[in-house]
Amino acid sequence: MTETHELRIAVIGAGPAGVYSSDIFLRQLKKLGEELGLGTAARIDLFEKLPVPFGLVRYGVAPDHPSIKFIASALEKTLDNPDIHLYCDVEFGKDVTLDELLERYDAVLFATGAVEDKPLGLPGADLDGVYGAAKFVEWYDGYPTGAREWPLEAEEVAVIGGGNVAMDVARELMRNADDLKERTDIPDNVYEGIKENKARVLHLFIRRGVAQAKFSVQELREMEKLPGVQLIINEDDFDLDEDTIEEAGKDKLTRQMVEELFTIREMAEDMEDDGDVDYEGNTADRKYYVHFNSAPVEVLGEDGKVVGIRVEKTETSADGKMSRTGEFEEYPVQAVYHAIGYKPATAPGIAYDERHAHLANANGDGRITTAAEATDEVRERLYATGWAKRGPVGLIGSTKSDALLIVTNMLEDLSKAAEGGRVAADRDPESIDRLLESRGVKPIDFAGWKKIDAFERAEGAKEGREHKKVIDPEQMRALAHA
Repeated sequence: MTETHELRIAVIGAGPAGVYSSDIFLRQLKKLGEELGLGTAARIDLFEKLPVPFGLVRYGVAPDHPSIKFIASALEKTLDNPDIHLYCDVEFGKDVTLDELLERYDAVLFATGAVEDKPLGLPGADLDGVYGAAKFVEWYDGYPTGAREWPLEAEEVAVIGGGNVAMDVARELMRNADDLKERTDIPDNVYEGIKENKARVLHLFIRRGVAQAKFSVQELREMEKLPGVQLIINEDDFDLDEDTIEEAGKDKLTRQMVEELFTIREMAEDMEDDGDVDYEGNTADRKYYVHFNSAPVEVLGEDGKVVGIRVEKTETSADGKMSRTGEFEEYPVQAVYHAIGYKPATAPGIAYDERHAHLANANGDGRITTAAEATDEVRERLYATGWAKRGPVGLIGSTKSDALLIVTNMLEDLSKAAEGGRVAADRDPESIDRLLESRGVKPIDFAGWKKIDAFERAEGAKEGREHKKVIDPEQMRALAHA
């Protein structure tokens, strides 16, 4: 057996939160390790249940986000580090247990993200034609275990939500298939599905006002440039009082978002004045309505299927408090998509905070606790970061500040532990490989991922595209192990 003196860290989840944390841990250790009595050497093993890395970047964001390519490229550079070892196609709790990791690693960090929708919770939510955003996103992003076909028969659709996922879903439902294929890595089944999409009218319902939406400016700019789509807004929604304008102006991102929404209002007016056209002045064959201060209260059905949606007008004060008006309107729709938030994944053997929807951790500092109550004890050597730590809020970039906080706490705890934090009993770096092999588990490492990536690029090049996703997990495994 080979004994090593390096710190050994296991990270569960190879999405942005897990990769950023791995990188920041190694950087901070090099910077502070000597003064903390930890040395500067560490090995990080990054476990991912999917056959490929990058989590949310690859499978949670719409394919037509150009900025995502840069994030994926940065994450890949981080993984190309001899001190980080990638173990894709290895599922925590199934292929390896918490006790087995604690025996081999000085600390375990959970960066497990979120793949489930929060329930809609409205009458009619169980009707045929009501869909959670997460499953639709899995379909158009080619998630390995996601749906391969999607019902796109509805001519009129509703999307509920005031954040970026709602914007992604609405945009993909209004997309032209050829335009999407030309600029993205969508697989053939998604192209064929969107090509057959019958949606011609879309209603986006946002419960609060223009100044309280949670859209990024980037999302709004992508919404502005949809070929064949006319944007339609209610001008009354933009009649903001002085207090609301003052409050929105205090935060730079909110101010920029509101300014962009006013640009969209002007665009919508021009589109109507020019004869119901799209952003390029071409005749629009699809209409995209944006409704602020509109809270859906019921999905209407007949014979078990969606036939409409009932919406209550709301009012939003400058401080963001929403109140009901008792004024209702019904819209004919045959499908409803809800993007009202994700529920981060649970982890076997780790307490879950149901109220805040994340792994139980002490005062939000990332140290895993025995249960979700504030008085519960911290469990040594266990940590959470990203959505697993704070719930499904914030953009991908938010995970960097999270990672720094968690890494700082990890290093502090390791420095206080006996023998400079080296507490795992089994220090043989090949021990985990033998354990997985004994169970017939064949991990996909970084070199295996590069083979999949090379194949995807080659397939894309045949069609004049940069990339074309492989979606079949068995094909991924065959490529990686070839």
